[in-house]
Amino acid sequence: MSTTGATADPLAALGSLPGVAESVESVRKAVDRVYGHRIMRRRSNEITSEAALRGARGSAALSGADWALEEVRRRTDFSGDDEARAVGAALRLTAEAGQLLSIWRQSPLRVLARLHLVAAADKADQVGRPRQEGEPVDEPLVELPLPDAAETHGRLEGLAGLVMAGGSAPALVTAAVVHGELLALRPFTSHNGLVARAAERIVLIGSGLDPKSVCPAEVGHAELGRAAYLAALDGYVSGSPEGMAAWIAHCGKAVELGARESTAVCEALQRGAA
Repeated sequence: MSTTGATADPLAALGSLPGVAESVESVRKAVDRVYGHRIMRRRSNEITSEAALRGARGSAALSGADWALEEVRRRTDFSGDDEARAVGAALRLTAEAGQLLSIWRQSPLRVLARLHLVAAADKADQVGRPRQEGEPVDEPLVELPLPDAAETHGRLEGLAGLVMAGGSAPALVTAAVVHGELLALRPFTSHNGLVARAAERIVLIGSGLDPKSVCPAEVGHAELGRAAYLAALDGYVSGSPEGMAAWIAHCGKAVELGARESTAVCEALQRGAA
């Protein structure tokens, strides 16, 4: 992660990049619209459950398993091929994220290790810990240069320090940086994209921006498409102010689209109740 100029709160500094404040405000308005919907006051648990399902489907799609929502809803066995295992991993991560909120600010590295363990559903030696030198990474959809293990470990520690320090950065900025840094580093031997998007979800919920988890950014990332996702990630990895701002804006648009999805679910439930 690169920021513009030395500052005690580098995440807050990113909030001053051109266009970021507008993205933050636009996201806040979109989230407020969902939370202000009359259905949310009576049936928020249903909206949360549906958002979780749709978010998991979106995250799996970005990892190469682009299944129809009804197929994800219908299926009970996810142990078959690679696509089925990716969908199963995304569903497990979505369920697990809500259980880790209280730990995140105190020990983000512990949470990331747990997320990888849940995603991999394996007891192999390399599961649930950052990769070591020479260990390969299975993340075929992200073709960026891979930092070596020493750099990865150092940057993970730096990211954890920023999370634990808190600060005044908007939730969107923190979530985007956590997401982007994990994709750039690919700290685990597998499932890094799924883990990165689950971590973004944890930040958005735990920050209070989306406490009921009804604005699934994964839905928006999938809707914007893999090509746009990877292009925006290139901007993050560049470390330039323009690239960082573009990545944050991309993540903001994804949250807005997730909010729009849940608003549509609210509208459908309202029509059904009418």
